[in-house]
Amino acid sequence: MTLIEGLGLVLVLCGIPFFFLGTLGLLRFPDVYTRLHALAKGDNVGLGLVCLGLGLQSGSLTLALKMLAIWLLMLIASAAGAGLIARTALARGVKPWGL
Repeated sequence: MTLIEGLGLVLVLCGIPFFFLGTLGLLRFPDVYTRLHALAKGDNVGLGLVCLGLGLQSGSLTLALKMLAIWLLMLIASAAGAGLIARTALARGVKPWGL
């Protein structure tokens, strides 16, 4: 195993807890807004680390750029989806927790 492959493995393994914690936040937090925040942040950071790690392990610049594109498109989709869900919840009168 080369140093780059080892670093890629470490990045992938560091990304996995973010997915777990985002899912835990989705299940444990009290309202839609905090759940969205936990899920969006956890998934975005986790996916970024996993894509970076897989890009390093691939050994191909083309594949690494594809991984970067996947992550950037997911950032955009996650932000748009979370914004739409939060706006719909607010329009339907769902109050943020603690207010």
